[in-house]
Amino acid sequence: MEQNNTLKSWPEAAPRLIAVAAGRAPADTVIRQGRWVNVQSREVLDGYDIAIAEGRFAAIAPDLSAAIGPDTEVIEANGRYMLPGLIDGHMHIESGMLTPAEFAAAVIPHGTTAMFTDPHEIANVLGLEGVRMMHDEALMQPVSIFTQMPSCAPSAPGLETTGFEISAADVAEAMTWPGIVGLGEMMNFPGVIAADPKMLAEIAATQNARKTVGGHYASPDKGAPFRAYLAGGPADDHEGTREEDAIARVRNGMRSMMRLGSAWYDVKTQITAVTEKGLDPRNFILCTDDSHSGTLVAEGHMNRVYRHAVSCGCPPLVALQMCTVNTATHFGLERELGSIAPGRRADVILSSDLVTLPVEQVIARGVTVAKDGKRLVDCPHYDWPRSARDTVHLGKRLAAGDFAIGAPEGANTVTARVIGVIENQAPTKALTAEMAVTDGKVEADPARDLAQIALVERHRGTGGVVNGFVSGFGYKGRMAMGSTVAHDSHHMIVVGTDREMMAAVANRLGEMGGGITVWKDGAELASVPLPIAGLMSDDPAETVAARADRMVAAMAECGCTLNNAYMQHSLLALVVIPEIRISDLGIVDVTRFEITDLFE
Repeated sequence: MEQNNTLKSWPEAAPRLIAVAAGRAPADTVIRQGRWVNVQSREVLDGYDIAIAEGRFAAIAPDLSAAIGPDTEVIEANGRYMLPGLIDGHMHIESGMLTPAEFAAAVIPHGTTAMFTDPHEIANVLGLEGVRMMHDEALMQPVSIFTQMPSCAPSAPGLETTGFEISAADVAEAMTWPGIVGLGEMMNFPGVIAADPKMLAEIAATQNARKTVGGHYASPDKGAPFRAYLAGGPADDHEGTREEDAIARVRNGMRSMMRLGSAWYDVKTQITAVTEKGLDPRNFILCTDDSHSGTLVAEGHMNRVYRHAVSCGCPPLVALQMCTVNTATHFGLERELGSIAPGRRADVILSSDLVTLPVEQVIARGVTVAKDGKRLVDCPHYDWPRSARDTVHLGKRLAAGDFAIGAPEGANTVTARVIGVIENQAPTKALTAEMAVTDGKVEADPARDLAQIALVERHRGTGGVVNGFVSGFGYKGRMAMGSTVAHDSHHMIVVGTDREMMAAVANRLGEMGGGITVWKDGAELASVPLPIAGLMSDDPAETVAARADRMVAAMAECGCTLNNAYMQHSLLALVVIPEIRISDLGIVDVTRFEITDLFE
């Protein structure tokens, strides 16, 4: 599978690779005298050279001086570790609030040389056309970005309305595209369990193309529903949060993907399946799932996940397998990437320490793409059309009255269903709260950490607003925050303590064409414009990260103390993860997969 026109396939490159390996021809590049970190055999071999030709590894041996010609680039490893470039096994580029080009630009200095991406965020907004745009920009990059065709738009049919729907025919078409490596996470696990014909048709189209089906089983139930989901064909799962989740998956032939994103901390609780229970580590994969731009700029990407896994007690070579060869093998690309071995893409990191993993030089497809934290290559941009930049349609100017919550007639108090945010986790708690009725309305109660949440329809301009309550952010005073990033339907989510502020936020987002904004006491504190599909910016990661940092600080000024609270905000409409969410159709009980009343 080709990622761009400059990389020859292995068969095309084979004559040159053979000649270099045999000593009959010079290499393009030789890395001299380093420690070869071999993820195939899980060992470190000292005093080795690496010869590279046509963007691929030609040979690895103690002395490849015969491969050095007058035009060969020689890189002195000086005893440093030579390890494979890092691979993210499951992630959503849109979560970085960046386009594929700018995401690649951000992660290249951190040693990420390959990513398996599921652009289901843009699929919900722009459908197959949006997926194609992401796919095409991905193929333009100097590192390998593989695309999984989104499977679930909407993620839960009947519980939400998306801008576009993905069909089985769309999936079958995408399987013919050069950069498509499989099916994105099958979030509609109730559909698979019920043998829904559409879900099974998407899985069949993927399997018939001999590609990988991504999984998403967001339930703790390991009984009949889990068994049914496994029988449907998903090959991996990243929704585990406990050791027993990881064990159950690998015992049943799945790969367990353990994630450390900006808000997901699911490695520590699951990696004990390997470090303490002794399960075979080759069936475990590390990934990020969702990382925002601030995390990428300040903390890193897969290097951050690797370091975290090591700090959790995982041996470095095992952790490295989990973000290199294990991932490549899972997607049927072990002969293409994931290890320093003949024929594979020449993706290498030079580092002086295997525990802290300082990323000192990054080589992708035989080219030095970063050195000492500085990117040295361009990341080309796709020409995003107007249709991708005009996606926020409110239908009218919203007013405070659109956010009023009327109580049942004659009621003095109500028992309201409340979405309870859980710090650093995707699930929510289904809470209830006794709330007073004033002039027939139920208002937010910041003193009890009860804010109002509203979902504003933004795809078709219906003017629809669904209102509810949320707890956990700790907001105080007169404030509101809104975002057009609202996994997975990506309507507009507004959370606030004041209805006028909520209306102001919604209207501001409409004027911006999408993004995030935080208001307090009638004034905007921070904004992050996301003009592409209301999800992404094509500005550099550092610029977006600086805006995002200001946004996070503004949330704190409004009283929020949660870690990565923005990520929690963006998931409040994710109607495939328990226990309770909000959609354009109402309050959703995700334990029963049905619309429920706001008041008991």
